[in-house]
Amino acid sequence: MSDPEATFDSAHFRQVMGHFPTGVTIITGMAGDVPAGFTIGSFTSVSLEPPLVGFLPQVSSDTWAAIAPSGRFCVNVLGAGQGAACWRFAKKGVDDRFGDVAWHPGITGSPILDDAIAWIDCDVDLIHEVGDHYFVVGRVLAMSHADDDPRPLVFYRGKLGGYSIHE
Repeated sequence: MSDPEATFDSAHFRQVMGHFPTGVTIITGMAGDVPAGFTIGSFTSVSLEPPLVGFLPQVSSDTWAAIAPSGRFCVNVLGAGQGAACWRFAKKGVDDRFGDVAWHPGITGSPILDDAIAWIDCDVDLIHEVGDHYFVVGRVLAMSHADDDPRPLVFYRGKLGGYSIHE
């Protein structure tokens, strides 16, 4: 009998999962009195009653570790023209990700990016450790979206792109 974990190819797993397109968000919060944020594609609606959303940061994420004690976060949904912001907030070791980024505080104090096509301001409801990630569930306190019909930023097979409606 072979050990399935010993033969599991994580690079192949990542490649296969890359065939599932995801939206792109920047999770923001406050690390003390300093804004902090990171890019994440593993974001989802969890429940309508009560209104809950969730995302999955890596257990080793320094940025999530800095935000988590506040018990609050904001999900900022990126539009097709925000690829530079996606990569900026995705890089490890960047001290001033907010250097020239326009933002304002939400009701939780978490940064709302002025150019986001939608945002969802939350209190942390619960956190579960799942494998090498946390599953963070947030209770929605406030939210909004752009009035026009913006195109979302989409991550697919390691690259950023847009979305078009299939009719």
